[in-house]
Amino acid sequence: MPLETTKFDVQNFLRTPEDRAAYIEAALEDGDVSLITHALGDVARSVGMSDVAREAGITREGLYKALSDKGDPRLSTLLGVMRALGLQLSARAANDDHSVQTGQTSG
Repeated sequence: MPLETTKFDVQNFLRTPEDRAAYIEAALEDGDVSLITHALGDVARSVGMSDVAREAGITREGLYKALSDKGDPRLSTLLGVMRALGLQLSARAANDDHSVQTGQTSG
């Protein structure tokens, strides 16, 4: 007898603002731009693309394009989408050796 499976849809797990924030935070921590835009698209679809686009001040088509696999949204678009989703971007010190250190000059 064949095993029955159902397609995984992350949108089914993005029900609360906390769920959505944790999902976006994980993408931001990874640092991959395409992963971040994909995650924002997942969250926007879970809430409703038309509503998010309207709140972000862009067209629905523009939102789909910006958050597509080939999209490269402007910072203003990214911040508008996050604001529409009830999220905010924040910064904290990274725990890695890839940042420029104060007082060092290149040779």
